Parts: sequence; structure tokens; C-alpha cells
Amino acid sequence: MRKIFSLISFLLLMIFSVSTSNAALKNFTSDDRELVLLDSDAQDFFDDGVAMMMLATSPNIKLIGVTIPTGTCWSKDGAASAIRQLEGLGINDIPVAIGKTPNYLKRRFKNLDRELEKYGRGFDMYLGAAYYDEPADWLTAYRNKYNSDPKLSPVNENAVDFMIRTIKENPNQVTIIAIGPQTNLAAAIKKSPEIIPIVKRVVYMAGAFFKEGNVTPAAEFNVWLDPTSAKKVVRSPFKEQIFVPLDTCEKIFMTREEFRQFKRSIKSPILKEMINQPNIEERIFDTAEKTIIWDALAAAVVIDPSIITEEITMPVDVNDIKSPSYGETLAYRKSPKGAQNAKIVLNIDQKKISQMLKNLFESI
Repeated sequence: MRKIFSLISFLLLMIFSVSTSNAALKNFTSDDRELVLLDSDAQDFFDDGVAMMMLATSPNIKLIGVTIPTGTCWSKDGAASAIRQLEGLGINDIPVAIGKTPNYLKRRFKNLDRELEKYGRGFDMYLGAAYYDEPADWLTAYRNKYNSDPKLSPVNENAVDFMIRTIKENPNQVTIIAIGPQTNLAAAIKKSPEIIPIVKRVVYMAGAFFKEGNVTPAAEFNVWLDPTSAKKVVRSPFKEQIFVPLDTCEKIFMTREEFRQFKRSIKSPILKEMINQPNIEERIFDTAEKTIIWDALAAAVVIDPSIITEEITMPVDVNDIKSPSYGETLAYRKSPKGAQNAKIVLNIDQKKISQMLKNLFESI
């Protein structure tokens, strides 16, 4: 009898162990958060920085990596900003990978004055990394900007290889949010075109389809900086492409008073120090009382798609031919050969995005 009782006890224990293990496995695999890879020419807080923090802290997003192209700043500077903000958030498990700046971009930077004189300037005089010399490395950039040594560091893998590996390890699951020039993504699909059909979707803050550009009369900054890469990417047959262009961005604003309220609500000492840098508010607002919030909108449409109030789907393309319309994004009623359909976001709920920003700043 004692042996039978022991056997029954053993079997019950095994059943309990298996059911407990299955329950744990179910809880683990039921993580339905969106896997996001952010490709961002990061900068302190605004506006790429805010997008990164929105994604890193959203309960329905799993930010699985940040890759840094050169754009609004050199990729080494961008890595320093991304690392510092993650330290401020107290997050140490989101990899940051630095993109290489191609020589063709460096050569173009040296001739921008002549190019812009020939093709014309838009209403925005900002030229990003082309304004200043490339830092020696990301660590030098970090120390110069924050007067301290970092606790985190970028991964040893370059951005392109990191992007390829991450997509292959998570087939059909990764949403790429591309809020800088398309240099990294173009290099990734050139090196490993087999990733194209296994990317879940690509969401861009890029382009100006039915209005003028900002850097030139035809082109928006992220596309204008590297039109060759942008054309290669948007013509790739991804499952889904979504654009948040200037058409939307220039309708949605953050006021100076909102910014000051947000700033006062921050609790993290590192982030508080970053946002209280003397030049931050001036850089964001200049002399205006409100500002566009560009890249945060691309993060917002992934976090909460209901924020979109108007959209249209059309074939899209990029002009990569040196001309006055160099870098222009094009939307067609009838598709030219090679152009892919994309969703173009035309408007966003202002109240919802303002509340999302308020929630972010109150949580950090």
C-alpha cells in the first residue's frame, strides 16, 4: 500500500510539474508585444530621443534594438545620446548598434553649399551632421557632451549586421521604425536581400508627398540626406510600408508651455540634467511658441494605430537623380514599374499625441 501511495504521489507531482511548466511556457510565449527595431539618428530628447523613450517605456512594445545612421548628427554622436537616455531610463537590455557613415555621404557633405546653391534651399536651414566634423568615436562624443563616463556601451556589431541578424532571428515579427536617413536599412537589404520578405513592416518618418519639402523646396531631410538609399528601400517589396511625412508632421505641434510642464515632471536625475541643458529649449523652439514633433509621431502610430485620423494608400517612389527635385518623395495614382504601395498618414489626433507625451514625461 505504501508503495502504491508513493507511486500515486509521484505521478501527481509529475502532472503538477508538467502543468506548471506548460503554464509558465504559455505566459512566456503569450507576450504579444510588438517587436520593434528603431533605426534612428538619435539626439538628446527631441525628437528622435522622445520617440526612443516612448517605445522603450510602452507596455505594448518590445524595443529589441536601436541602430544609428548618420543624419541629424553623426552616428557616433547618436549612439552617445541613445546610450545616455537608456541610462537615464534605467534600462540596460536594449542593444545600440552604430552605423557606418559611407564615404559617398562624407564627400557629399563637403559639396553641399554648391549643391544647395544650384538646386535651392527650403524653409529649414538645418543640415544635421553636415554642419560639423565627425567625432573620433562614440565614447569621446559621450564624454564631451555629458562630462562623465558611460555605464552602458554599444554592441560590438555594426548596425547593418545587427539589423540583419535581429530580423532573421525573429522572422515576420519585427517592425522597423525608420526615423532617420535610410542608409543602414539600404545596406542591410543589399547585403542580405532575403530579409525583405520576413520584415513585418517598415514605418518611416520621411518624405513630403503633397506639400513642399523642408531642406529644399522638393525634399524632406531624412530622404534628402541619402536619396539613393531611400529609393532602394521604398522600392523593396516589404509586406507593408507606412509613411508619416511632413504632410502630417506640420499639422501636429507641441507648445513651449507644454514642453516646460513636461520638463518639470521628469524624475530621473540623468534625464532631468539632459533636458535642462541650456541650449535644449532654444534648439527645439528657437523664437517660436510651438514646434513640430516629427519622429515622435512615427513611434506613436506603432504604439497606438488609432491615433491616425486620415490616411491614403498609393504607390510611392523617390527621385535619386541630381536635380532641383533631388530627394523628392513621389506618390502616384498609377504605379510606375518597381514602385511599391505604401500607406501615407495624412493626419493624427492632436489630443491623443499630447496625452501620450504627457504620460511619457510623467513616467520617467
